Amino acid sequence: MIQDNAIWMGVGAEPACKHVNLLLGQANRHGLIAGASGTGKTVTLKVMAEGFSHAGVPVFMADVKGDITGMAVPGKDSADMQERIERFGIEGFAFEGCPVRIWDMLGGAGVPVRITISDMGPALLARLLGLTDVQQGVLNIVFRIADDKNLLLIDLKDLRAMLSYVAEHADEYETTYGKVSSQSTGAILRALIAIEDEGGDVFFGEPALDLADWFQCAPDGRGYVNILNAAKLIQSPQIYAMFLLWMLSELFDTLPEEGDLEKPKFVFFFDEAHLLFDDMPGELVDKIVQVVKLIRSKGVGVYFITQSPGDIPDEVLAQLSNRIQHGLRAYTPAKQKAVRAAAQSFRANPAFKSEEALLELGTGEALVSFLNEDGQPEVVERAKILPPQCLMGAAPGDALEGALDAQADLMEKYGETVDRKSAFELLGEASEQEAEAERLAAERAELEREKAKLEKEKQKAAEKAAAKAVREAERAAERAAREREKQQEQMIKGIGKVASSIFGTFGREATRQITRNLFGGRRR
Repeated sequence: MIQDNAIWMGVGAEPACKHVNLLLGQANRHGLIAGASGTGKTVTLKVMAEGFSHAGVPVFMADVKGDITGMAVPGKDSADMQERIERFGIEGFAFEGCPVRIWDMLGGAGVPVRITISDMGPALLARLLGLTDVQQGVLNIVFRIADDKNLLLIDLKDLRAMLSYVAEHADEYETTYGKVSSQSTGAILRALIAIEDEGGDVFFGEPALDLADWFQCAPDGRGYVNILNAAKLIQSPQIYAMFLLWMLSELFDTLPEEGDLEKPKFVFFFDEAHLLFDDMPGELVDKIVQVVKLIRSKGVGVYFITQSPGDIPDEVLAQLSNRIQHGLRAYTPAKQKAVRAAAQSFRANPAFKSEEALLELGTGEALVSFLNEDGQPEVVERAKILPPQCLMGAAPGDALEGALDAQADLMEKYGETVDRKSAFELLGEASEQEAEAERLAAERAELEREKAKLEKEKQKAAEKAAAKAVREAERAAERAAREREKQQEQMIKGIGKVASSIFGTFGREATRQITRNLFGGRRR
């Protein structure tokens, strides 16, 4: 409930019955709602959130247990409620719900929430994947190469394609970007499978969330209560923590400086805050501390909800000025130490001892200390928290469906996944082009080989023909030589016959002459 530019959160101990108010002008100094299970943290959260909503301040919160959706529904009247209203002296109390928008990251009931791989960035993604320093270095290289080649990393298949591409071309990039080992890329690819199984294939994509949609007010001027359906998401604590950290960083990076405002522009509730810091690397804790310190000037208030203040690092805890501490249980020395630490964080009230009070508080009671108008912590009050005007439990099914039906404009914007051309498609096309180029090159090489083979065969045929011609010429020359020899032999034989004939005739004539001479003389 709003009173004099403040949220009326509860009533202090009698006889003063002092109203305990959270000043809207100091609400961006951040805060803490802590307490053991069952002590009333959820009711306190609802009272504070509906107070911001009534003041025209949109808020965001995660519904981890499934009961925050009751903020969309008016509370139920009962004798117990009437007794509480009378005891608190609330005038004009009316049961009413808040304007609610329900979001979901894993494909459940609600407007889909998606962010891109590029939006998440290598540092948060490495934390999400549980990578070593060396593997994170490889992931940094992959992101850098994607930027240099203008390749969008939108969803998991884009990142997977980019990792495979860099691994295949590691030798080419080593001198420019550094060594990329197959072992590291293999480890990252295996980690992606685990994230995909947890719903990362639904969470990473487009259309990406525009945080401006969380900064809107309903037509009646009340701020929207943006509820993230996290009942299933909380089973994937890494995704939950990284999303919240991304959102906080995105708010810090995108919002302009505002200085001191009469009321916050936006209030962000971190439920199950310990999940954000469990095993958190030092550099990310430093990032959270930096954002929490500086985002105040952007007009954003950040409130952590957890069981014990000890769940939050001291550097962050020191920035949480508005505190509501429900009862703690101290059954071990460590828990007793936590109780003392929580008690000492308050500005002491001489009327009671904070340490003892923390162990005595009942459900719905809390130690409360908010900042005053001068920004100073007020003396701690032991107070009873007001009942919310909305339903204390979860919204019934029909009311939840009605809230979802009222989000038609957001469903039109975010409902259908958009898979535009990004690294996966571009690298696929490049791979196909490379394969086609290799095929064409292979065909050209085959043609060249065939051509060379034909040239070789032609050359061999020419050489064979030339050799044959030479052999034919040689045989022709041999035939001609034999023919000449034959002719010479025939000529010689002819001459011999002539000579024999001549000599034969001459011989016969000579013989006859000689004979005549011999015998002729005798005849005479």
